[in-house]
Parts: sequence; C-alpha cells; structure tokens
Amino acid sequence: MQKNFSYPLIVEDIAAAEKKYRLTADAADLKELAEILQIPSVKSFSAEIYTKMNKKEHLLRVWGRVKAELELQSVVSLEYFCKSYEPEFELLYDTKATPKSRKEEEISFEDDLPDIVIDGQIDLGQIAIEQIALAMEDYPRKEGEVFSWKSEFDPQDDERRNPFKILEKLKK
Repeated sequence: MQKNFSYPLIVEDIAAAEKKYRLTADAADLKELAEILQIPSVKSFSAEIYTKMNKKEHLLRVWGRVKAELELQSVVSLEYFCKSYEPEFELLYDTKATPKSRKEEEISFEDDLPDIVIDGQIDLGQIAIEQIALAMEDYPRKEGEVFSWKSEFDPQDDERRNPFKILEKLKK
C-alpha cells in the first residue's frame, strides 16, 4: 500500500512498559497521504502514539492523537478550503488471536473484540492514516455552507400537467 509513511512495529519486540512514538510526515509523505486519502493536498500530518503490552492477557493497547491539516474541496461550491483534524483514539490488539481462531469463536454483534495482529506486526503509520480517514466527512463543505436546491417545476404545475388527469374524465 503506502511506502513512505509506514512505521511497522514487531509485536514481540514491544515492551510491557508504556512507550511513546512521534510520527511526522515530510513533503514526500504529504503527497502520498493526499493520494491515499483522495484529497487535493495534506498541509501537515503528525501523530503521537503510545503503546503498552499486557503479556499476561496477550493484549496490546495502542492510543494517542493524530493531527492533520487537510485541503478539501467543498461538495457545495467546489471551492478548496483547509480544515484541521485532531482525533484521539484507543485500539486494543489480541496478540494471540488469528483470523482462523476468530472464525471458530461464537461472536455477538455487541462484543467489542480486540483487533487481530496480522503477520506479527502493527503499522503505526497505517493506524494514524486510518484515524484521520475516519474523522473526515464524507461530503466536505466549508463552514456555514448550506446546500439549497430549488425545483425547476412548481408542484402545482405538476398537478395541472399530470397526463393521467385526462383519465378521470373518462370515468365520468
């Protein structure tokens, strides 16, 4: 997927003590992030991410905050504008679970199960990108912009032009 903004961690190497990671995107990363997020440009992107391993319960806790300034295009006016995002997040990974073992478990939709570690590693860059993507609006618009729609037709005209109106005369 992405090449530059990738910070993989091997889960076995993560210590039980809390550890802090600071990620900051350089100019090449910003261009790549704009492509990944499918937006005009990314002005800045950084993340402060913490990890803590609970080896007894085989759980990895990952939490932090991502900061990004994005250039978006309004779906109403098609004008470009900048918007800042600072989502906080917390994720839990089950270091023992596998997709196969998860399929065998009986799972309720109400259960909030920890994520599965794939190939023994997690990617902090991917986690940061995902958090911004989740925070973004599906249909961005500048602050205060409202979509106003006016019909070309007057509803009263529709009644007068109704082609089936003639059929009423046939009934009589």
